[in-house]
Amino acid sequence: MSKSFERYQKRKLISSYFSVVLSIGLVLFLLGILGLLVLNTKKMADHFKEQITISLFLKDTAKEVEIDQLQKSLAMAEYTKLATYVSKEEAAEKHSEEIGENFLEFLGYNPLKNSIDVQLNADFVSEEKIEEIAAELSKKDYVDEISYDKPLVGLLTENVKKISFWILVASAIFTFIAVLLINSSIRLSIYSKRFIIKTMQMVGATKTFIRRPFIWTNIKLGMLGALIAMLALAGTLYYINDTFPELQLFKDTSMLIILFVGVFVLGALISLVSTYFATQRFLNLRTDELYY
Repeated sequence: MSKSFERYQKRKLISSYFSVVLSIGLVLFLLGILGLLVLNTKKMADHFKEQITISLFLKDTAKEVEIDQLQKSLAMAEYTKLATYVSKEEAAEKHSEEIGENFLEFLGYNPLKNSIDVQLNADFVSEEKIEEIAAELSKKDYVDEISYDKPLVGLLTENVKKISFWILVASAIFTFIAVLLINSSIRLSIYSKRFIIKTMQMVGATKTFIRRPFIWTNIKLGMLGALIAMLALAGTLYYINDTFPELQLFKDTSMLIILFVGVFVLGALISLVSTYFATQRFLNLRTDELYY
């Protein structure tokens, strides 16, 4: 009978530990995903900003030497990510592919112009900076026209600011929720041992002595949950990087190290603080209050 009761108690204890580890792991995983999103907000915003292209249409009178010099100077400019020369013949071929017919046969001539497409670095993608760049380039005599999607630039800049703000707000809210969930799991685990705590206190054990094994046990559970979260996070990172290689998630290793260390430390730290206050609560209760 006693052996059967011991096995029951052991299964109950393992079940309690498993639920604590699982809840900590799940919460920390979600928190890690959110942290990854926060750390990569700028990178994702920069990726979309760098798709903005300024097209410099050149006059037919522009000399080959002038075009070559312009392309080289644009390639060396601090605001340029990539400068690509597109001849009028290449532009006509692309346009024919888009519309599905050869418009040159219908018109009898090529109305398009030679151009240089400039992809900007993300830091220079704003309405004011692009206006300055366009004004500077339009001063050149052989530049006929400068074209870019002005409404899209304004919309992109505005949306990036809004998204960044709400991601920060969501991060703060979810961090608070994560702390509450982990704290609740640990408090429930310690609640089942409240009579043991009070018995130890009644036979003369100090509060520090009683707290120590509970704190150390839950720190280990927190670290185990953090390791599970880190493994799940690593798998998710690999999948996202494989699906969207342009984000280059594994390029910034220092950021990833900070993220993983942060998840691990957070698991141990929240477990420590939650266990301390949970045990302190039951230590301060009177014996008759343990039943409520």
